[in-house]
Amino acid sequence: MSHMHPAVSRGGAEIAAYQMHQAFLTKPGVSSVFLAASAGKVQERLGARFVQPFGEGEWVYSGAGFDHWIHANPDPEFPPEFAALLRELSPDVVHLHHYTNFGVETLLHIRRALPQAAIVLTLHEYLAICNHFGQMVKRPGLGLCETSSPRDCARCFPERSEQDFFLREMYLKRFLRLADHFVSPSRFLAQRYVAWGLDPQRVSVIENGMPEHALPPAELPQADPEDGLVLGFFGQISRLKGIDVLLDAAALLEKQKVEGLRIDIHGDYSGQPPAFRELFEQRLEKLPGNVRYCGPYENRRVHHLMRSVQAVLVPSIWWENSPLVIQEALANRRPVITSDIGGMAEKVRDGLDGFHFQAGSPFALASLLRGLAERPERLAALQPTLAVPPSVQDTAAATLRLYRRLVADQRLSAPPSPAQEIAA
Repeated sequence: MSHMHPAVSRGGAEIAAYQMHQAFLTKPGVSSVFLAASAGKVQERLGARFVQPFGEGEWVYSGAGFDHWIHANPDPEFPPEFAALLRELSPDVVHLHHYTNFGVETLLHIRRALPQAAIVLTLHEYLAICNHFGQMVKRPGLGLCETSSPRDCARCFPERSEQDFFLREMYLKRFLRLADHFVSPSRFLAQRYVAWGLDPQRVSVIENGMPEHALPPAELPQADPEDGLVLGFFGQISRLKGIDVLLDAAALLEKQKVEGLRIDIHGDYSGQPPAFRELFEQRLEKLPGNVRYCGPYENRRVHHLMRSVQAVLVPSIWWENSPLVIQEALANRRPVITSDIGGMAEKVRDGLDGFHFQAGSPFALASLLRGLAERPERLAALQPTLAVPPSVQDTAAATLRLYRRLVADQRLSAPPSPAQEIAA
């Protein structure tokens, strides 16, 4: 189950879920059905909440409307139709890659419809912990938040009381307790949720795998005599992704007259709030001479684009979990220059897979980039130590091992049926 279908939304979570489904279909003795929510992007048919616009074996929940405060689904048609579909499919395992758009109560609907099925939930962001889009940064200044509490959260959202946040936490934990196991793509995310209250024995770290592409060997291009070292930013353009840090660092480098370095920005900002779009467009009109804005790109071109640079920049100012862009960079044998926090610091080993700099500091980033411009061979020297990200098949195999263990545990703990009791 995924909160969106990749045919209508190209986010990392839905892509990872769908790739897992496709990998399962290649495994002997395994059948898989994919169920996605559409958040109003797929129209219902004749009042049916569950439709199959993308083919057999793929269902889409076409309801719309969602309470993002407590992650609840107000659709009265969802519970009975969802339960009927579950009973018809009768799976051994139900794996949610997100509860957004379905509702956290989905865990209860699954447990009631399929008492013996194993329920797995993959954690993304910190949505249950943090009401600020699950990103654990404080309002309004976007300072890093180390931990949550009703008092601290009410300071970020003064329109809500401490009691509101206490009840929100109790409500979410009530349903999360129904999951048999949780999967986290990073140790950092797992540790945050364990500190929040999840049972560490029910949390496993399984990284999202990269699809296997038939790509030629990724040789590191030599620095161009005219442009020098070329670094690339890829992905969503937003404040939390650190675009201001990047542009401020570039301006510092230009002011210091650092030569031999160019930054290419590949990404889209059209989906951001109007205030951010206006400010970013103003910055585009006054870009430093060492920055080139290349515009949006199709994800299928990311490998080609990454191979045009010597390193990839990931300057996010929030605790990223497991950014897809890091795995894409490593798959293309490109070192990563990243903030020293969260899953970014975990996935990029400083001095082995790339280099860290102090999160949120344009001065620290500018200092690091100045050093690399002066000695670009430091990036080439990382080639032998760059990590190889797991493949989708690796992730599917690890997940299937978890499923089999959970199913075996469920069968051992299941009460005997009336027929078994009579036979005994």
